[in-house]
Amino acid sequence: MAVEICVIRENYAQDLPLPAYATPGSAGMDLVAALPEHNPVLLDPGSRALITTGIRLSIPAGYEGQIRSRSGLALKHGIALLNSPGTIDSDYRGVVEALLINLGDHPFSIKRGDRIAQLVISPVIHAVLVEGESLPQSIRGEGGFGSTGTTTNPPNLPSTERQNE
Repeated sequence: MAVEICVIRENYAQDLPLPAYATPGSAGMDLVAALPEHNPVLLDPGSRALITTGIRLSIPAGYEGQIRSRSGLALKHGIALLNSPGTIDSDYRGVVEALLINLGDHPFSIKRGDRIAQLVISPVIHAVLVEGESLPQSIRGEGGFGSTGTTTNPPNLPSTERQNE
């Protein structure tokens, strides 16, 4: 299934490739950095930067764009998307940007045209919240962080203590 999405390149990104699938089975399209030619961004360990892709999208209602980390950058350099996945709403018309963070041990340089993230287009289902008096029971109940990986549940701890399990 394919959905048509209008894309506009900013003047500074006219020579850069549009997002594209690398293989027929790819779920995500590569996004590239639209930085000035001789002005790379140096990400020191622990630092973050908002990197422009130089494109604007018109995603149809009922869909969203998800910006995700690239696995190779994460594995080899510790470069990840800070708010992963980032969401592009169907009514957003601004420039698509990626909030990258360096979780690695060494500075990392981002240059014009570097593949920095990937874009996945996904359907969106809107929920209708209905306020009630109680929730239906479930096997898991209130078990939170780490509770499905144990055979016994800890005693009824306050939620602030339960978070540190």
